[in-house]
Amino acid sequence: MMVTVKNLEQSKVQWDVTFMSSRKTLPIEELHFKIGQNVKKYREEKGFTQLDLSHEIGHSTTTIISLAEIGKRKHFNIQQLYQISIALDVNICQFFELDA
Repeated sequence: MMVTVKNLEQSKVQWDVTFMSSRKTLPIEELHFKIGQNVKKYREEKGFTQLDLSHEIGHSTTTIISLAEIGKRKHFNIQQLYQISIALDVNICQFFELDA
């Protein structure tokens, strides 16, 4: 996987995300949304509630999990993604899958 930043004008950041031999370019908001959807998918597969996962990463409420999963004004930072990957026992790269 390779991620590069393009078009840094007026906060309209685009990310080039290369997975194996496919290449997709999407706005950063869409990447955040896809990451949130992937976290939700793996969280549900592992039988975690949003509150369970929040507690696992050191939060007392579900706010960050719920808002990041639906893409509303919040997104996960790299530390949170790392902690979530450990809690769910998944490779952090799985959160960046675009076709999952």
